[in-house]
Amino acid sequence: MKHSFPRPRLLVSRCLGFAACRYDGAQLSSKVVETLKGHVDFVDVCPEMEAGLGVPRSPIRLCLKNQEVEVWQPAESRTVTAALSGAAERQLKNIADCDGAILKSRSPSCGLFDAKVYAGVEQPQFLRWESGVFGKLVLANLGQKAVDDEQRLTNIILREHFLIKLYVWTRFREISAKPKMGDLVNFHASHKLLFLAYNQSRFRACGRITANHKQLPAVEVFQLYETEMGKILAKPFRRQAMVNTLYHAYGWIAKEVSSQEKHYIINTFEEYRDERIPLQAATRLIEAQAIRFQREYLLGQTLLHPFPLELSDLSDSGKGRKVK
Repeated sequence: MKHSFPRPRLLVSRCLGFAACRYDGAQLSSKVVETLKGHVDFVDVCPEMEAGLGVPRSPIRLCLKNQEVEVWQPAESRTVTAALSGAAERQLKNIADCDGAILKSRSPSCGLFDAKVYAGVEQPQFLRWESGVFGKLVLANLGQKAVDDEQRLTNIILREHFLIKLYVWTRFREISAKPKMGDLVNFHASHKLLFLAYNQSRFRACGRITANHKQLPAVEVFQLYETEMGKILAKPFRRQAMVNTLYHAYGWIAKEVSSQEKHYIINTFEEYRDERIPLQAATRLIEAQAIRFQREYLLGQTLLHPFPLELSDLSDSGKGRKVK
């Protein structure tokens, strides 16, 4: 079956394959960014270039000074906090319509979780990890959407979660352009199995919002739904919850299949539970049976194709499993 997908708008650090703008004049590469080319519309930014720091440039670092984090350029013995903060603020206009972001890890400007903060401008001792100047703004404005750095996305669990979120938020952005209750009802119904795997109680809360018993304006209902959906997708789904959802989907075709087929399907689900096969092996099996028995409800479920198959990648660095 041919599946159509919306085209996400993705904020990305410019050095990740778009320009040689790293402090040392290098252009980096990211496998996940390369894979996404042709599937998304990129909005590439480099706050340090926007701040007029040039390339190549002396490295900058985050340093604690008078209990405030300053951006210090040691080789120049100067603070560039105002310039970088101003540049980051100017990029907010590029953030508003984005469905997610992939930013450079460990960067004092773009880092999301792992920018180094030092004890002081004259004390280069490492103090703690935190967000970079621009990374902090991105988290504040896009935090509930698909936002991560290129290093964490080498982990298959976080990458799958990122891609699911990216396409969910893109679909929601499209129906939010002209809020209609009918569109929201259809969106909620088509995402039922996916959202159940993430968080059953919050999925039910979204259902109550969609029912709109108080007869609120559509715009207000969409806003309430958006907030609750952000909570649903806050963390990757648990494998056990996904297994439960697979069995829930299986219930729609269980009476139609033979005992031998039932055994095969159940074994497939258990192999997924034991991390011996990817999720797609299980969902494609459900899809095949849904096609066979013409179960249109199942075929309309986002769970079966949450993002384009071409973006699937089973490689895994094993790093970054902790979600912050």
